Amino acid sequence: MDLKLFTDYKNRVIEGCEKIIIGKREVIEKVLICYLCSGHILLEDVPGTGKTMLLRAFAAVTGGSFRRVQFTPDLLPSDLTGLNIYDQKTGDFTFRPGPVFANMVLGDEINRATPRTQSSLLEAMAEHQVSVDGTTYPMAEPFMIMATENPLESYGTFPLPEAQKDRFLMRLSMGYPARADELAVLRAEDTTVAVEKLTRLVTDEETAALKAQIDEVTMAPDVEAYLMDIIEQTRMGGSIRTGVSTRGAIALYRTSKANAALAGRSYVQPEDVKAMAVPVLAHRIQTDNAGNMKEEETLIARLLENVGVPTEERKA
Repeated sequence: MDLKLFTDYKNRVIEGCEKIIIGKREVIEKVLICYLCSGHILLEDVPGTGKTMLLRAFAAVTGGSFRRVQFTPDLLPSDLTGLNIYDQKTGDFTFRPGPVFANMVLGDEINRATPRTQSSLLEAMAEHQVSVDGTTYPMAEPFMIMATENPLESYGTFPLPEAQKDRFLMRLSMGYPARADELAVLRAEDTTVAVEKLTRLVTDEETAALKAQIDEVTMAPDVEAYLMDIIEQTRMGGSIRTGVSTRGAIALYRTSKANAALAGRSYVQPEDVKAMAVPVLAHRIQTDNAGNMKEEETLIARLLENVGVPTEERKA
């Protein structure tokens, strides 16, 4: 595998996004990992931290179509997936696709919608297809949903069920920018105008080639054992009522490989697993204080400190 392709691709995407999103390189890189792993992102944060602009910039740089859906309590499943419209001239029903049929879909404030509407995304997220009135329609490829979630203490929220949260590859948080970065944002051109000036920096062919090569990254048996030690520790009880699922273990395995490839390595180090553990696993565990993002992340971080790390030096 040509590792230079990964690093060049990463640099182009991040540098393009950083024209709009200042001081959040680590978050952009995790979005890129999720994109290359064909996963979806749950972005939990307070309003006004740049969540919408992040995905708009990412879509512009990667050349994907972008649609934004504002989730509200009266949003219906058909408002997302589309519906069949009766054509009086032909006497037939015609399918009118919903906004989910785009390469990049931003579900803004997903936990303001009812559980019925939230669950309408499950098939699209898991199988990249939508079934309407017995007919299955494939999604655009590449396809990624980024759902923003308001903190549960916010007014008018419906908690996401565990089965749906498990479909998200990662949960990220933008957070407030550093003082110097925020000043740079204040002085910069209006982001709504600036994002329209972004141009495509990577091709679909490059994206497809990198996705196919992620599986070529190797993981030594002791690193695999380290990964499984982490997964099993989440299932040992204590403060964690329900541990990480097998889907979560697969997610950690694949994102660790992608992280290694983007770092220019053809093999996974324990540091790759540790770097991915919190964003990939924290939202998949259940605690007594359900939905507390900080507590879940703290528990996974503390767990990592108690799992022995392989120390053998590994070479490509």
